[in-house]
Amino acid sequence: MKKTVRISFEGKTYDVEVEVLDSAVAAAPAAPVAAPAAAPAAAPAVAGGTEVKSPLAGSVFKLKVKVGDKVEANQEVAIIEALKMENPVVAPCAGTVTSISVKETDTVVDGQTMMTIA
Repeated sequence: MKKTVRISFEGKTYDVEVEVLDSAVAAAPAAPVAAPAAAPAAAPAVAGGTEVKSPLAGSVFKLKVKVGDKVEANQEVAIIEALKMENPVVAPCAGTVTSISVKETDTVVDGQTMMTIA
């Protein structure tokens, strides 16, 4: 069974035709929409401070802080470029940047420690 649905993305509206493959799925009531994901849990504190980790693999496009800078929780501290998109890296806590272990243009992997905040 085919259905047409209308979606909006970045201010543009599209009519999309979809095919329902399983009649049991078509007869089932719609699942409730999930609530937005909660904010990420605070990074674990380590000896000497809290690690700021890369949320994805990519290239360090910009470091927005330097050692000694004071930061607030959820403040953007770096930008990682992946698939031609700029992705913010935010501080998991308030404090002072005590070390930075990457530099601009470095390649990082998901979960790699980029800096420490104490």
